[in-house]
Amino acid sequence: MHALRHFYASVLLDAGETIKALSHYLGHYDPGFTLRVYTNLMPSSDARARKAVDRLYEGTDLGPDGPETSQGQ
Repeated sequence: MHALRHFYASVLLDAGETIKALSHYLGHYDPGFTLRVYTNLMPSSDARARKAVDRLYEGTDLGPDGPETSQGQ
């Protein structure tokens, strides 16, 4: 039964669900408890952060950014 709960938690965390919501779904009173128990299942926040920034700049034409674009010239 615990393996199924861990699988459920890992799927939701990987999908981006919050600890607070996961805590509620699992019937935990304290989200801190959920975080302590399931923190090993949290996906890499580094990769998620990079993807979020990449999505922000998708389709943006940044153009040249060298010294020739300085406002002083």
